[in-house]
Amino acid sequence: MTLYGYARVSTTDQDLSLQEVALRQAGCQVIRAEKKTGTQREGRTELELLLQFLRPGDTLVITRIDRLARSLKDLQDLVHELRVKGVSLRATEQPVDTSTAAGKAFLDMLGVFAEFETNLRRERQIEGIAAAKARGVYTGRKAKIDPEEVRRLHTEERLSPTAIARRLGIARSSVYRFLPGAGQA
Repeated sequence: MTLYGYARVSTTDQDLSLQEVALRQAGCQVIRAEKKTGTQREGRTELELLLQFLRPGDTLVITRIDRLARSLKDLQDLVHELRVKGVSLRATEQPVDTSTAAGKAFLDMLGVFAEFETNLRRERQIEGIAAAKARGVYTGRKAKIDPEEVRRLHTEERLSPTAIARRLGIARSSVYRFLPGAGQA
């Protein structure tokens, strides 16, 4: 039986070192880590690589359940995949060990709370944005595309929409939004 560790934080400015230390202390020789959101599985390449690598009798070790998944469905899907492979799941900071009945029950309860926390955070964010908009201080994120630059490149430099898109690193469809009649034959 081999112990494999998985560490995750949500943003690039967060630090993985505490999780990695805890996983090494738990006996993990191989640790995969990434800085990706836990609200979805898509794009979590290190987790996918680890899931492909695990073999029957192995144990996937995490520090806390919310490092693995923030939605109950994702958590249950992951646990099911592990079970089918004959792999158990263990958390270093929580009494979770899917090789025991009590560990499985506690896992489900923690999954519910992880999803609840994510939903509360999302609700607070929506409320905060609505309040900022009401005060007139929320303007959203800055535009990535300068419409005047698109028009200038088209009229002054005589660039095609494809060339403009390449130069600005944007989609050609975005160029057409700022060039009335450019996409019509």
